[in-house]
Amino acid sequence: MPLKPNVMIDIARDQSIPPPPPPSKFCSDEDDVMLEDESGRIRLVGDRVRDARLVTGVIIGALGMETPNGDFEVIDLCRAEMAPQSTMETSEEDDMDVDGDGQALPDEWIAAISGLDIGSTSPADAQVQMLVEYLVAEGGGVKSQESATCISRLIIAGDSLASIASRVAEPGPTLEDRKARRFGYDSTSFSSHPILSLSSALNDIASAMPIHILPGESDPAGTIMPQQPFPRAMFGDAARYPTFTCETNPTYLTIASNEETEGSASKTTQPTIKRTLLINSGQPLNDMFKYLPSPPNTRLSILESTLRWRHMAPTAPDTLWCHPYFAEDPFLIKETPDIYIVGGQKRFATKLVMDHQKAKGRTSTRCRVIMVPSFAHTGILVLVNLRTLAVKCVNFSVHSMTAGG
Repeated sequence: MPLKPNVMIDIARDQSIPPPPPPSKFCSDEDDVMLEDESGRIRLVGDRVRDARLVTGVIIGALGMETPNGDFEVIDLCRAEMAPQSTMETSEEDDMDVDGDGQALPDEWIAAISGLDIGSTSPADAQVQMLVEYLVAEGGGVKSQESATCISRLIIAGDSLASIASRVAEPGPTLEDRKARRFGYDSTSFSSHPILSLSSALNDIASAMPIHILPGESDPAGTIMPQQPFPRAMFGDAARYPTFTCETNPTYLTIASNEETEGSASKTTQPTIKRTLLINSGQPLNDMFKYLPSPPNTRLSILESTLRWRHMAPTAPDTLWCHPYFAEDPFLIKETPDIYIVGGQKRFATKLVMDHQKAKGRTSTRCRVIMVPSFAHTGILVLVNLRTLAVKCVNFSVHSMTAGG
């Protein structure tokens, strides 16, 4: 891949020449696919290779023959496919009505969000305040408050704070902007203490539900994957809650719920729901997206492929920085999660990925894949039903108002 960054070229480049900006895509018509093992490497050719959606670091098996030119013409490719799933035994219970008196108990939902971008020069403070009021069941109508009471926890998948580079890159106020100020209003003002603003919002939410927060690309955390958790002390009063958890990026979560309703004559218990979640803040997907042309490839299709490769970040450490590991790869997907959440995306997308290759005595593996967009740009909060794996979005928007001159 001629367009892919090469560390040796970067080192050999004359230090007086500034490096060019990185390209948005690494792929080009001159790309070759190479298969490498301990004995060497060989170039793969054929229609099967062009349609295989491969990136650097993927483990495959190739069936074919060597051509007179020294290439390997591929007839078929084999991937690892989806890993086993420990919670498959609950799939049959998900479709059952377990309430004896015929009144279904309310399902438990989890909320996922990414890209709060607090501290940017174009803040979404009103949207964040609406989000907080919704999650603590204080905003909206009665139906909105009732639905909010079914949310059991909040997952923040990175980019909670705006990057310093984005603030520097923002243009200053124009003459028209200065003229439009009324009564001390400044349309370009932003919080000088973004962490205080974030911790204040999290403190309100933490009083109502558990919170899991991951660092992201723009957050004040180490850029090398896996990113280490935030220090709890930076979140002030929110850190006092034992249900407030700072997670690594990526992270695995296991959530179990057991809801009970007590009546005058009987008590109805809904069966325990145990779900495994795999969450990251989007850096692996954003890096892999540069390797493949789009269309026909989409971010959602690449995300699905990571499940079938059993690896969430195959391009590390080539173009995605990561810590060196010699004994075990931390990005291997040894167990297929029930819910796979990826933050830091431009738009929302979801798919229920199924693996119908059944083994003896096992049902098909399924995983709900979710791309969570930036809240600051879209105002979208994603809700996932723990029982059915259904997904819905709540959109928070504010109509802008301008004053006449």
